[in-house]
Amino acid sequence: MKNYAKLIADELHLTEEQVKNTLDLLAGGATIPFVARYRKEATGSLDEVQIGQIKELHTRWMELDKRRAAILESIREQDKLTPALEAQINEAATMGELEDLYLPYRPKRKTRASVAAEKGLEPLAKAIAAQQPADLEKLARPFVNADKGIGNVEEALAGARDIIAERISESLSVRARLRNTFRKHSRIYSKRVKDKVDEGEKYKIYYDADEYLPKAPSHRILAMFRGEEEGILRLTIEPDEDKTLDMLKHALIRNNSNCAQQVWMAASDAYKRLLQPQLETEMRKLYKEKADTEAIDVFTQNARQLLMAAPLGQVTTLAIDPGFRTGCKVVILDPQGRLLHNETIYPHPPVGQYKLASDKLKRLVLQYKVDAIAIGNGTAGRETEKFVRYIPFERDVKAYMVNESGASVYSASAVAREEFPDYDVTVRGAVSIGRRLMDPLAELVKIDPKSIGVGQYQHDVNQKRLQESLQATVESCVNRVGVELNTASKELLSYVSGVGPALAQNIIDYRNEHGAFASRASLMNVPRFGAKAFEQAAGFLRIRDAENPLDRSAVHPESYPVVQKMADDLHCSVTDLIQKEELRKSIDLQHYVTSTTGMPTLKDIMQELAKPGRDPRSHYEMFEFDKHVQKMEDLTPGMVLPGIVTNITNFGCFVDIGIHQDGLVHISNLSDRRVESPNEVVRLNQKVMVKVIGVEPERKRISLSMRGVEQ
Repeated sequence: MKNYAKLIADELHLTEEQVKNTLDLLAGGATIPFVARYRKEATGSLDEVQIGQIKELHTRWMELDKRRAAILESIREQDKLTPALEAQINEAATMGELEDLYLPYRPKRKTRASVAAEKGLEPLAKAIAAQQPADLEKLARPFVNADKGIGNVEEALAGARDIIAERISESLSVRARLRNTFRKHSRIYSKRVKDKVDEGEKYKIYYDADEYLPKAPSHRILAMFRGEEEGILRLTIEPDEDKTLDMLKHALIRNNSNCAQQVWMAASDAYKRLLQPQLETEMRKLYKEKADTEAIDVFTQNARQLLMAAPLGQVTTLAIDPGFRTGCKVVILDPQGRLLHNETIYPHPPVGQYKLASDKLKRLVLQYKVDAIAIGNGTAGRETEKFVRYIPFERDVKAYMVNESGASVYSASAVAREEFPDYDVTVRGAVSIGRRLMDPLAELVKIDPKSIGVGQYQHDVNQKRLQESLQATVESCVNRVGVELNTASKELLSYVSGVGPALAQNIIDYRNEHGAFASRASLMNVPRFGAKAFEQAAGFLRIRDAENPLDRSAVHPESYPVVQKMADDLHCSVTDLIQKEELRKSIDLQHYVTSTTGMPTLKDIMQELAKPGRDPRSHYEMFEFDKHVQKMEDLTPGMVLPGIVTNITNFGCFVDIGIHQDGLVHISNLSDRRVESPNEVVRLNQKVMVKVIGVEPERKRISLSMRGVEQ
């Protein structure tokens, strides 16, 4: 059994103890957010990213050892496992090395080499492979046998070359040398399929592409793979063939004898027929995985930024899902997001009931004491925003444009039908827009993250890896912010550390039957909510009106006695500790260090006491698009406009400037300095100033720049 902790520690430059303790906690059922937040003493304060890397590498090593065991068993059953081979297999550090070692022993279908061997040509192949000067006619003549299907000398030599070619293709040194060449020097060639000339206009730039593969951007690789999948493109991946064959010749051929020439014919055949296709498949897999990783990283970074967007907070909200012909659906939500009222107004053509719609909104704002108006940014969004801003409300009410990507997905989902069984999709969509303004995280967890409109090529990447990464991202965000136990939805609760969908439903059922939770401790009364679930979840759940002030904070219940001792030592209450900074400053933390509670936890406790249950998200900022720009025809090069970053990719970012068509700021136009990644410069939902540098109405393309533009 390998020492996984040592292997992982070496790769991640951590101590073996950090890795071992982390693996032990994860094996015991602890979640990554819990380990990162409440077990810093054990892990040496590793963050969620590092803990996730440990978990991933451990899984990879386990899979490698599982395959290693299967290979050893297979070779052992063939009675071909020597001590030297077993040692080589046990030392193999990658799946590629393992498979190369197994290749000669892998059960094969009939091959040209196996057919030649059955005809008795092994001795001839061995003689030729020695590359000694010889009369080939004399060497091969004894193997001519019509009964075995060998009619002449050339057929005997051809069979021997087939055997040599397969041996070369299975050579560890040859495969290692060629794999290194493919990894370092491969190019990806893309050609359009002749009978697809009139299709695939979007792949036009790849019709005759030739790129150095190690430097090819991930989005281009994924685009080419997609084009091939759709039958528009044909791809080839390989290094320069002549140079590769020269390298192979230099490695294998020892002289210029007749036998050496036969070996070279076999080696050339081995490369073109066996090695090149195999290594091309390997490179496709390698670079597809690499491109997938980059695309998934981009997607999860975007999702994290979207989920952690600033909430407006718990205010009475009027939300509008805009529309022209079908009207604008209007809903009123109370501060907890509950639906109080809904109706439809028709301020835009073709109905054009401008005055009636205006009067209705004025009445609703006054009647329900509305604090904020949320307007979806889809069809008719700008027109509705303009309409609302000109209404003379009798209350101080502000209007906000809200990104409604995914609202339609939510409105047609089972979650929405369960929440609002008596309302149609338009009402549900408007509710989602309003709630998204109040608390983006709480609302977006109800939507499949792949549907929220961020990222690149998310449908082309490994879907299992994408889903796992997004799941971890949502869990991280939910637990970082914390969840109000008495108002959270089932979907939000299900992402809390240690909870999951089944326990979340049990919490909701218990809350509905018994009323609001008075304390964290009362969670233990929920069916199937045992000690382990409580340990994992309690610190991330908040109770705003709890009698114990610590139940409103991120201090874990296991640390309550520590806080109480601090208060007792100062002859004050826990509430006093929270309210009075001078009391907290007088505490000597070293006095409270124990074998289980170290300085990292004590420092976290003090931060929480200073701001109990603080929200790590930023405050909501007002934003307005340029009033003079409503459609693409209003744009002219050189114009500088305010915008909001709606999506970030490896090649740049997309910015909403308020005309229902996002513009692209290419990575080369993000900054006056060289930028390796757009995330160095921008984040999702960031308010930016951009300059229009190109407009193509027929292609619905807008090119923008942030270079030289004051932000």
